[in-house]
Formats: sequence, C-alpha cells, structure tokens
Amino acid sequence: MRKIALMITGIAALLLVLAGCGNTKEANKEDKKIVVAATPTPHGEVVKKAGEILKKDGYDVEVREVNDYKIPNKLLDKGDVDANMFQHVPYLKAEQKSHGYQIEEVGKVLTTPMGVYSKKHKSLKDLPDGAKIYISNNPAEEGRFLSFFVKEGLIKIKDGVKIEDAKLDDIVENKKHLEFDNQQGAEFLPKTYNNNEGDAVIMNSNYAIDNGLKPLKDSIAVEDESSPFANILAVQKGHKDDKKFQDLIKALQSDEVRDYINEEFDGAVIPAK
Repeated sequence: MRKIALMITGIAALLLVLAGCGNTKEANKEDKKIVVAATPTPHGEVVKKAGEILKKDGYDVEVREVNDYKIPNKLLDKGDVDANMFQHVPYLKAEQKSHGYQIEEVGKVLTTPMGVYSKKHKSLKDLPDGAKIYISNNPAEEGRFLSFFVKEGLIKIKDGVKIEDAKLDDIVENKKHLEFDNQQGAEFLPKTYNNNEGDAVIMNSNYAIDNGLKPLKDSIAVEDESSPFANILAVQKGHKDDKKFQDLIKALQSDEVRDYINEEFDGAVIPAK
C-alpha cells in the first residue's frame, strides 16, 4: 500500500514538472510573438523585413495593417497589439495629451518625407494669391505643413516658436494670403489631389506611395533628411527595455533593413539617423 502511495505521489510530482515545463515552453513561445500595428506602406513592409531577420532567433513578428492614424495607439494602449510603428514623437505627445495613452518610444526607424502635390502649379513660388492648400486635420502636424512655406519665405511664424511645435494660429505674416484647409483625415487627401481640388495638397509619403505617386518625382516640394519627424517604434509604457522589443528595434535599425529601405523606396522613405 505504501509503495502504491509513493508511486502515485511520484507520478503526481512528475505531472507537475511536465506541466511546468509545458507552461514555460508556452510562455517562451508567447514571449517570442510580437504583433505590431502599422500602416501598410512603408511601415508594415519594413516591420515584415525586420521580422525575417528575427526568425532565426525564434521570433514570430506579425503585422496588423491599419490605415487610420487614430487606431494604432488605441490598439496599443488597450494591449490588443504589442507595439506600433506609424508615428513621430510630436504626434505621440499630442495623442498622450489628448487621450492619456501610456505609450513610449523604443527608437527611431524611418522618415516618410511629407510632400506638397499639385496638378496646377510646378512650384510653391507659382502658387497664386489666395491659394487653397489642403492639409490633414492632425494638429500635431501643423508645424510640419507650415515648414514648407516658412522655408520658401511665403509665411512667417511667431518668434521663439519651434517649427515642429508651430500651429496655424502662429502665422504672423502670410504674403500670398494662403488658405489652409484642415478638415480631412490624412487618408482622404490622395482623393482630394486626384479630384484636382484646391491649388495644392500636402500628403504623407505612405499615402502618396499607396496611390501610385513617387514623392521625389511627383511632388512640387518634399522634406529632406533634416526633417525632425522620424517615425518610431512604440510600446506600452514601462516595456521599452523588454528583450523582445530591444531585439526588434535592433533589427529595424540594422544595416540590412536600412539597405532594404534605400533600395525598395528609392528615396521616398529615409532610414532614421
């Protein structure tokens, strides 16, 4: 009877050990899974490339494609995804202020140079008096939109205001009385351009590329490498130093991914420095 009891005890202990091993394996497997919310082009493609690099280390990187800029931070904050890649720091700060999102930057990855597109004019200098410029309704990008016209000398903003922090209300001089229409989401601006509305439309490169445009060729003005609006990999606050996210940012900033960006997008996307 004692032998049977000892045998049962031993089997029970073995089952507990095996169950523990199974749980550990499952936990390790789960820790190797990374779901990233990203806009399809170029962010999603770049994340997929990084995922190929991480496969050899046992990682499974999944991209959840999202076209609406308002969704990725919501998904990340709720824990529906592990990370996202689509935004720059000024946008993240604005989202944190508006929604209280507990999200932080892991590292910078790439810049999608914003461009000014027009079917009517060949340069910013050609814009007529009272020209209508369509921009997105993203308040975190207002300084970015204005930077084109500040650089060209068409407008001036208040002294002491950094261009990345500038707002439409900071315009103090507008030589050509340019009108900025900010009533649409960024995803709708390609349609505005295709419909030949207004005098010019400012678009993010990912939307321009998705609609068959080549930013360096088709725009009448485009950002260069000095742009302060590099897109970042973001995660929930307190997790940026987690091994899997450090491994992911290392892959995203690797020479292999940088080469891929340069070759695949021909200057329309720039690896972050």
